Amino acid sequence: MIGLIHSVEETARKFPNKTAYVFEGERVTYGEFVGKFHRAAGALEANGIRKGDHVALILGNSPAFLVGYYAVMKQGAVAIPINPTYTPDEIGYILLNGDVKGILSLAPLVEAAKERLAMLPHLSTVVSVPYGGSNGPEEQVGNVTFTTLENWLSIDHPVSETETDLDDTAVILYTSGTTGKPKGAMLSQRNLASNALSIGRYLKMTEEDRTLAVLPMFHVFCLTVVVNASLAHGASIIIAPRFSPQETFALARKEQVTIFAGVPTMYNFLLQAAKSAPDFVDSFKSIRLFVSGGASLPVPLLKAFEETFSCRILEGYGLSEASPVTCFNPLEGVQKPGSIGPSIVDVENKVVDEQGEEVPTGEVGELVVRGPNVMKGYYKMPEETEIALRGGWLYTGDLARMDEDGYFHIVDRKKDMIIVGGYNVYPREVEEVLYLHPNIVEAAVIGVPDEAMGEAVKAFIVAKEEMTAEEVQEFCAQSLAKYKWPTKIEFIDQLPRNTTGKILRTVLKQQTATS
Repeated sequence: MIGLIHSVEETARKFPNKTAYVFEGERVTYGEFVGKFHRAAGALEANGIRKGDHVALILGNSPAFLVGYYAVMKQGAVAIPINPTYTPDEIGYILLNGDVKGILSLAPLVEAAKERLAMLPHLSTVVSVPYGGSNGPEEQVGNVTFTTLENWLSIDHPVSETETDLDDTAVILYTSGTTGKPKGAMLSQRNLASNALSIGRYLKMTEEDRTLAVLPMFHVFCLTVVVNASLAHGASIIIAPRFSPQETFALARKEQVTIFAGVPTMYNFLLQAAKSAPDFVDSFKSIRLFVSGGASLPVPLLKAFEETFSCRILEGYGLSEASPVTCFNPLEGVQKPGSIGPSIVDVENKVVDEQGEEVPTGEVGELVVRGPNVMKGYYKMPEETEIALRGGWLYTGDLARMDEDGYFHIVDRKKDMIIVGGYNVYPREVEEVLYLHPNIVEAAVIGVPDEAMGEAVKAFIVAKEEMTAEEVQEFCAQSLAKYKWPTKIEFIDQLPRNTTGKILRTVLKQQTATS
């Protein structure tokens, strides 16, 4: 197996004039792309970034993300993609816990947190992206050099051929934990390359494909299924800076997109837009493959979308710790709406009981996974790693069953995770913020159905004195990304508990379902 860098470099040697990506009308070939990330890797080296160092990418969908991501891997360093909509507290925790030495970030975020960034113990270089058309001087704050993208890329430093092993860590993806603190899943070159190649073969991806990158690139779904898989197979990536139904339809039509990957929320918005403007339907005629993941796709939505657009949606399953894909409905053959399909090539899934023994076909248990795509472990969290990785298997925490055809069906989440528009929200994280409010005595958070976002965060709050839902949301805005805010808030006199004092979320869910 060859790594992601070598596969892209090989494509550039064979087809230097083949389009690697398109962004806002600009087309960059594989030859040009390799030249860009080689130059960027040289700039990293000139700024003291060495093999094994950690570099954060706090960027939206853009060429800067692609170039920065591949430059970090070329240098043998470790990329840590971070959601730029996170609050300073959330970003700060990851930067500190991740021992970050370099940062490529959106300029407004850098300007707002310059003094705070300068206090990070390992940080040495911060690059602002974009630089707004002006090229300001470098600035030294403490031990940290702040520079602009143009200054950074003007460094003419030849990139060294760093010797890397397929088992070297390439990316750390932070995923929320049940303790409320994010966990950094360490993914190796082998993990990422194996999953990109496996999913590409499974979906019959070729150099003729044009994949629309409308999912956020910092998210593992886009990172593997769109970015890594497309570039590993010589396909072209059409970069959308943001998701909007109208812009998605326009870009798909203009660039004759052939592959679209999205979360259920996106499919719902696209369907609603097409209902109000039927002309949008023709914009997707070039698409041969629709892929859904990130959350369960409701069967009524799947059927309505397929009927409207005369297409098929392939639903799959994955998690950050597995790089991420483990199951997918097949491109050819039987597809089962509501299932996540059988195991993809080179990956094995099974359903086990509490003792780790495989349960009979049709029975519910925990879904476990093994294969070359499974993470090395959680960064600096040995106890969490031992819980997740047992006997060579990754324990997903999701409840599932396997049918007689080897297709898996997610039944429920063993953890109390809430999925809002494809993003994971853990109740404990929100609850800990709520408990910081001086007027809140107790709080419990659950997920409730939401037509637009799949699920919404609902908070049950016991308050000392009367307060409003707006006050709660304003308080949450100081510490949580917007998609984690409770959008539904109910004030109650007391929370239901069992005899040991544990809050009974199941009772709250039942009360919500019957109200």
